[in-house]
Amino acid sequence: MKKRVIFYLLAAGGLFAGCHTTGQEPLPAVIERGLQVAERQALAMAEKLETQEGKLPKSVAADGTFETSGYGWWCSGFFPGLLWYLYEESPTPELKKYAELYTARVEPAKNLTNTHDLGFMLYCSFGNGYRITHNPAYREVMTTGAYSLATRYDPVIGAIKSWDSDKNKWQFPVIIDNMMNLELLLWAAKETGDTQFDDIANTHAEKTMEHHFRPDFSSFHVVSYDTLSGFPHVKQTHQGFSDESAWARGQAWGLYGYTAMYRETGNAAYLELARQIGKFIINHPNLPEDKVPYWDFDAPDIPTAERDASAAAIMASAFVDLSRLDDTPFGKECLAVAEQQLRTLSSPHYLAEPGSNGHFILKHCVGHLTGGSEIDVPLTYADYYYVEALLRLKNTLTKQ
Repeated sequence: MKKRVIFYLLAAGGLFAGCHTTGQEPLPAVIERGLQVAERQALAMAEKLETQEGKLPKSVAADGTFETSGYGWWCSGFFPGLLWYLYEESPTPELKKYAELYTARVEPAKNLTNTHDLGFMLYCSFGNGYRITHNPAYREVMTTGAYSLATRYDPVIGAIKSWDSDKNKWQFPVIIDNMMNLELLLWAAKETGDTQFDDIANTHAEKTMEHHFRPDFSSFHVVSYDTLSGFPHVKQTHQGFSDESAWARGQAWGLYGYTAMYRETGNAAYLELARQIGKFIINHPNLPEDKVPYWDFDAPDIPTAERDASAAAIMASAFVDLSRLDDTPFGKECLAVAEQQLRTLSSPHYLAEPGSNGHFILKHCVGHLTGGSEIDVPLTYADYYYVEALLRLKNTLTKQ
């Protein structure tokens, strides 16, 4: 809490006086308010599930049913990671206790070889925990998980397989979301010295760069590769409106993934692709003025289409990150868009009242609309990336 008080006093003292000139709530106050709500909701959530062994929050169904998952669900690492972020910002014994408790619930995932989502599951939870505490047991979990993830790599194709699915539809499906799991491999390369992790992450990123993106730098959701030739045989947007549409969260995954790849490798090609993805998002005529996207940029019922707060949160975190890596005018534009997204997400329409929303932080997210799943509900990964974005923006403002 001490960090927050100092930050707010600096704002009140005029360090960010420009925020006052528009009549808007000062940006540091927005950040502080969002973090306070996040902490209250997260602690209430943690207490709610404390005695339910192995359970992790997932969502609230349309009928109001509170939904949980076990360690094997792709979202299992987000709530522990959220708790670690909040503990880092406000290091209380209660937050640490819960961060350790819920992180431990994800540990069995380290041995899974039937999923590509180990970065989401382990890097967000154990990764944040290890970064903050340097607990050697957390290092072992992530290293084991990286080797498990590497088993899904095919050197003929040059990519990590996303789903084990019906070969009549997809032979070797790779989804844009998979870009989010590469940070775990890059971390493992640095920690262990095993260069295979670097090779896999970079080859996968280059393969995705080559085949996932259209000329306007929007991306397909799924590209399936022929297992003999190594070339694509199907390109689809499974969770979007149509195969040729720009599914909002898919664009967010690409933006975040290539920004992170540039941050970790310094490869200028990744930076340029991140810029182009960012420009597609920012300049799209269907991006609303408040910068929270519709669930798909090409949804047929715009402007009444569902908004996706999860996509906005992921974009905001990525845009802040990109603004720190890109010293061109576009970097400043990215920061401005992230600020607007976080102002909107911190408004009463999206930010839950403490004690409501099943103790999730954000409202109005979309999981898989065309599949009839998770429509206009809270989602655990939206909360994680919202808090990450707030903390990244706070850090950026403090350094200005």
